[in-house]
Amino acid sequence: MLLEFRTKNYKSFVDETVFSLMAAPKQTGLDYSVFTKKIKSKKFKGLCSSVLYGPNATGKTNIIGSMDTFRAIVLRGNIKNSEERSSPNSAANALELIPNNSAKCSEPVLFSIKFMENDLLIHYAVSLDLGCFLDDSYSRKVLKEELFVNEEKVFVRDKTLSFGNFKSIKNYILDTIQQNEDSLIEISKNSLNDEELFLTNGFKLIFSQDLVKLITSWFANKFMVVYRADSMQLIKRFVDPQKQTVYVEKTTNSAAKLFGINSNVLGYVVSDDESDVKLCSIFKNVKDNKSAAMAAEIFESYGTIRFVNIFPLVIMAILTGGTLIVDEFDASIHPMALMNIVNIFHNDDINVNNAQLIFNTHNPIFLNSNLFRRDEIKFVERDEDTHNSVLYSLSDFGTTGDKGVRKHEDYMKHYFIGQYGAIKDIDFTPIFEELISNESEV
Repeated sequence: MLLEFRTKNYKSFVDETVFSLMAAPKQTGLDYSVFTKKIKSKKFKGLCSSVLYGPNATGKTNIIGSMDTFRAIVLRGNIKNSEERSSPNSAANALELIPNNSAKCSEPVLFSIKFMENDLLIHYAVSLDLGCFLDDSYSRKVLKEELFVNEEKVFVRDKTLSFGNFKSIKNYILDTIQQNEDSLIEISKNSLNDEELFLTNGFKLIFSQDLVKLITSWFANKFMVVYRADSMQLIKRFVDPQKQTVYVEKTTNSAAKLFGINSNVLGYVVSDDESDVKLCSIFKNVKDNKSAAMAAEIFESYGTIRFVNIFPLVIMAILTGGTLIVDEFDASIHPMALMNIVNIFHNDDINVNNAQLIFNTHNPIFLNSNLFRRDEIKFVERDEDTHNSVLYSLSDFGTTGDKGVRKHEDYMKHYFIGQYGAIKDIDFTPIFEELISNESEV
């Protein structure tokens, strides 16, 4: 369960930005959205959903991109560029795209995350010197790296390397490590590499493979970040081309029928001369009763393909307690289908594993006090002078005063009259008036 993500100096988010999924104090109502976990004697209340609003080009996608980039860095264990270019998020592969393009000098880039897994509260953070925007020859360096478990220090790496007492992770390390702790710490200090994460390299090899496996498995399988959902390629998660040439996922097809697909079956196909998996519409030939496959984009609508791509991830999140984060979740999918998916995450009888759904949208239907709590509704605004992005929550307005937000007020109405910010009046009329004027003068 994700509790908090922070970033600083990631593209348009120059100042430290906190994306919180911890319940704001004094918020009441919609209790289905709140999960309570206890670590030692302290209770943590996490939210099961969050929706993000703001005009185009304000930075909503950058928030999701920063999560995806941090995920990629942790999983490869270094701050070198990746040769793989399969992700649509270029900054996850080419880190010189991360720094703000207006900065005159290099400023540290921060990523920090808090999540719960296996009854452990994990807090992992890194501060990185990546140089200036587009400087791909810069000698990068991990400036600081820290890991806390159950709010107790495991290690902090900055100018030196220091460790806690390992009490919080005693079940994840061997007894022999504690007996040789001093010598292993000295080995660790000598093994540090400026471009490598200590967590997934030295700490993993010397102290605890099991703890690092728990953390990286969460990043790989439960931190499900979908950047630019219009270019999703997710089907490789569900089919092994080494074992079969046609794969039909029964649950997804059942959902697709409810979605409106009744004339055919959707399946994943691997041809003899290609290794890539392709989503296909599968028909039965009425003449010989044999099956034939056609590329889905030829027969199906774009909305259908997006739904079939994303629905398996909804299933995975619900079954595993994952955190599903989707950019432009509502693109080309009917609001009623999206509303039902949101309600699945809000259903205590179904969402028994504390799965979470985070998405950005332009659809005002979700600005509803009966659907989302005030601390679940986020906004992104961009300063007209500095072009820097700012993230804030509806709960930040409080409940009193002229700008206070009451629990059952009309969020949609007040958003469109500009009470919450993060909205922009756009009028293209002068452009067309000038065009028409120029045409009449010719």
